[in-house]
Amino acid sequence: MDTVKLIVSALLILAGIGAYHYYGEYSQLYRVLGMLGVTGVAIAIALTTAQGRALWGFLQEARAEVRKMVWPTRTETVQTTLAVFVVVLIVAVFMWLLDMVLAWAVGHVIR
Repeated sequence: MDTVKLIVSALLILAGIGAYHYYGEYSQLYRVLGMLGVTGVAIAIALTTAQGRALWGFLQEARAEVRKMVWPTRTETVQTTLAVFVVVLIVAVFMWLLDMVLAWAVGHVIR
């Protein structure tokens, strides 16, 4: 039965896409709202399957894990960003100088 539900969900999505293009002369707002409604129904049907329930459980666990994360403070973020900019600038200048030296050396070898 789960396979039938997933096929119905996929067919609903395809029908919604077809209807979106078929009713092209209507306002895009109405077509997008219709597509969102069809997508919501398709997702609701898909979530009633075993795979859908497993996916929903995984998403809930992932959300719980994200809440456990310790996010950096604003000061830490600014300091890290500045450190990255400084390192990028140093590497860019080094590579520019290396390019200039190699171009000079190749120029002398070719002459």
